[in-house]
Amino acid sequence: MTERPVAMITGAASGIGAATAVCLAEQGVRVGIGTFSGDPHDPEITLRAVREAGGEGLIVEVDVSSTESVDRFARTLMSEWGRIDHAVANAGILREAAFDSLTDEQWHAMMDVDLHGVMRTARAGLRHMGSGGSVTAISSIAGGVYGWQEHAHYATAKAGVIGLIRSLAVEYGPRGIRANAVIPGLIRTPQSSDAVNSLGPEGLDRAGGYIPWGRVGHPREVGEVIAFLSSARASYVSGQAIVVDGALTTAMRD
Repeated sequence: MTERPVAMITGAASGIGAATAVCLAEQGVRVGIGTFSGDPHDPEITLRAVREAGGEGLIVEVDVSSTESVDRFARTLMSEWGRIDHAVANAGILREAAFDSLTDEQWHAMMDVDLHGVMRTARAGLRHMGSGGSVTAISSIAGGVYGWQEHAHYATAKAGVIGLIRSLAVEYGPRGIRANAVIPGLIRTPQSSDAVNSLGPEGLDRAGGYIPWGRVGHPREVGEVIAFLSSARASYVSGQAIVVDGALTTAMRD
């Protein structure tokens, strides 16, 4: 019997990461549920959802700003299941800061999670992957498509994710490993529902009025795309940045 593949997912306690864990579990992938100790969301909820989907999961505490922590995440999965086939770099932070008052510390803290954390996750996973493996990183329409006032550090990090992924696709393609980025639009997650640093619930409701699809997205709608990119069905898809936004970024607004 063929062993089931294994995915390491950072930021999997809520939002897109949690939805991705369930979508991959439904495909028969065993999932490492990476969770940060400072995250208020309960990773046990994700684990229960994975098991309800007929899957197998393992909660691992990980801080993507630490190389040792991310490497330990990968080693834990190798010890438990003996393989890593897919790395999903989803963990991220979002902080509002006007550029003229943005400190070096704020800039570096954002990069260390939203860009360097993606690099650490990809690097740790790739060390254990063989042909058929994949890396999927989460970018954003902020940086990936648009600019965003008072979020220059966030948009810069998310734009950098795309350059990293394109380079990994070229470097690891000869080994049969694919790398892609997903660019979510406005998705109703705990992060986007933060009224201080993002749009908040009311802002998301208003946004639905100018998105051609008529609403903001759901985390599972992004998770399904990540699950596809991680599967053999996407065997010739690499180096791409796929936008999942209900046509928001292609629409002309009145």
